[in-house]
Amino acid sequence: MNGFLQALANPSVPFVRNALIGSVLAAFLFGILGSLVTVRRIAGLAGAISHTVLGGIGLALFLAAKGAPKWVTPMLGALVFAVFAALTISAVSLKAKQREDTVINALWAIGMSLGIVFMAKTPGYADPMSYLFGNILLVTRADLYLLAALTLVVLILVWRYYRHLEAASFDEEFAATKGVPVTAIYLALLLVIAVAIVLLQTFVGIVMVIAMLTLPAGTAGYFSRNLAGMMVNATILSLIFSVSGLVVSWHFDLPAGAVIVLLAGAVFIMFAVGKVVAGKRLARVRS
Repeated sequence: MNGFLQALANPSVPFVRNALIGSVLAAFLFGILGSLVTVRRIAGLAGAISHTVLGGIGLALFLAAKGAPKWVTPMLGALVFAVFAALTISAVSLKAKQREDTVINALWAIGMSLGIVFMAKTPGYADPMSYLFGNILLVTRADLYLLAALTLVVLILVWRYYRHLEAASFDEEFAATKGVPVTAIYLALLLVIAVAIVLLQTFVGIVMVIAMLTLPAGTAGYFSRNLAGMMVNATILSLIFSVSGLVVSWHFDLPAGAVIVLLAGAVFIMFAVGKVVAGKRLARVRS
């Protein structure tokens, strides 16, 4: 711990401070959006979007190596593919519900495959592992500005439309009869998730971002009474996991993203097992 604090105070290693600030900002997105993903049971959709992102990253790297303009960056490619995946999934989900799983799996596989193919054909060396598993210590000041802006937007939208989000999350049909624009909310949620995934994959990577969008919220669901409480508790848990994982990974020289997810997974499993044990004890008492 002392070593991490010394690095944090050392002006010659600003990447440690960037990582810590990024962890705090990411915790809000993981907690708030993760709660909506968990309650609406769209983890599969979010997973498909996150894995499709690799296709955009690979294409951008390939085009850049072939002389494309400087504005053709991996983040832009990821954003384009993520938004395309979100729009495709929402269109299929709204018009052909029975084909939703097929489209999700197709986008998942095609996006990953395209990314690997484009990276393989990119001159030089493009390591897909850095994008799949991320590196929170490589977060730049520009990344923090984007992350802060998205966090602010999400907080404002949730504060302004919380009642609509809550109604649409638990009973879409009833919410629609009350005049809640459930279709617009669903589309907006997927688009925000798509943008968040593009930014958050820098921290824990494409493969692990979906874990952090579900594990803290899933854990919070065991002791939260409503959606607002779940968002708050999931944000606190995400903050604890992110900062603790960063400190542990620094001390033991381990990949930060993997450590963060392992901590979140361990706590989730602990709560899940505890609930099963408590349920069995209650059943014995009643019998």
